[in-house]
Amino acid sequence: MTGSRDEGLDAVLRGAVDMHVHPFPSPFPRRIDILQSARHAAEHGFRAIVVKSHHHSTATDVAALRPHGLDATGVRVFGAVALNNQVGGLNPWAANMTLALGGKVVWFPTIASPAHIEHDKHGGLKFPSLAIPLMPERPITVFGEDGALKPEVREILRLVAEADGVLASGHMPPEWIIAVFAEAREIGVSRMVLNHPNFVIEATMEQAAKIADLGAVVEHSICMYDEDSTFFQGWSVESLVEWIRTIGPERSSIGSDLGQENNPLPADAFRKICGRLLDAGLHERTVRALVADNPARLLGLDD
Repeated sequence: MTGSRDEGLDAVLRGAVDMHVHPFPSPFPRRIDILQSARHAAEHGFRAIVVKSHHHSTATDVAALRPHGLDATGVRVFGAVALNNQVGGLNPWAANMTLALGGKVVWFPTIASPAHIEHDKHGGLKFPSLAIPLMPERPITVFGEDGALKPEVREILRLVAEADGVLASGHMPPEWIIAVFAEAREIGVSRMVLNHPNFVIEATMEQAAKIADLGAVVEHSICMYDEDSTFFQGWSVESLVEWIRTIGPERSSIGSDLGQENNPLPADAFRKICGRLLDAGLHERTVRALVADNPARLLGLDD
């Protein structure tokens, strides 16, 4: 029985895509670097990964490593940028450079989102501590004093649309995400992802469904459902199944959100949680859609 289950997991994960890996370098302590992340993914049959930093564009890191072993892994590795203070906040130039260098994902504010800052201040947010001293985060808002989206938000969305990139919600409040994604859809962005709706963002299932109705895929972070995760654990696999069934597996995906020091390695956690999803009654085809088909579609790997 164990052999059959392992074979089933092998089949589910073959060609998987992890759009949410947190490698070194980073001001947060990390367990693996980008090259190690790609090799780890390759060992488990993954097809592609997206590497993310809360503090800098990873597109330059990826470009520098390509001729030094990264391409040899056989895993496609995409850079990204999170629009926090360290890259100038809502900075079209930072988004433009990332996309021009082959990066694929533009995250709106994460650690600089007011939702993240307030959650950390009042909600006991479980998050890594900085390994180096940095200036405190200044809250970044997408709205101007007139209540409308700032011009730079629309410029960033235009750049994402022109590059056929992926727009990610970051840690913004649900109402902000709805406003930004609705504008993105009007501008022509066709690839959007709502990150971990029930962590920091605290979206209801109704709000997440509304965001999915705008064309977004709802991505759930495996680190939240793995009891060996140092910072983020505490959510049940049963709650993850409820989210997937409510939003719809065709509009859902799974990313590891891992790479932190003292946390499980990304693909190992994928294997563990995917096994539990199968045990909870999800069909192999459904789990494969979550880990392979839907994120591959987001990245345009089969276009």
